[in-house]
Amino acid sequence: MKTSDVFSNCRFIMVALLAITLSFFLTKTTFCMAPNDEDYAPFAEEMSAPVGGIEGIVKNVHYPDMARKAGVQGRVFILVYVNEHGGVDEVKVVRGIGAGCDEAAVSAAKKAKFVPGKSKGQAIKTKLSLAITFKL
Repeated sequence: MKTSDVFSNCRFIMVALLAITLSFFLTKTTFCMAPNDEDYAPFAEEMSAPVGGIEGIVKNVHYPDMARKAGVQGRVFILVYVNEHGGVDEVKVVRGIGAGCDEAAVSAAKKAKFVPGKSKGQAIKTKLSLAITFKL
């Protein structure tokens, strides 16, 4: 066996091990960051609500310049995962309109403070659907 063949095989094995290691790390990181949908109640005796109502979120929405210039209007539907302390754990876009509006809605929801949902007098994790309207 030639020396160049040995180095070629070693390089291939090292690249394969690196790819497997990165794949494992990235997969683990993704799973750790995403909330478990089953941990958040879709309904509660007292549902979580934004402090100051929907206006509390809307005041933090900045209409993106790209959307304004392109004349993009519509509603962005988001799912907000609220923890038992009223903080936002995650926000997902259910249906967006693009041009930066989806990101603006997510950012505004993440900045908002919520009254936590309650069931049997205990604060619980809830998921809440919201629609943010973008209109010129």
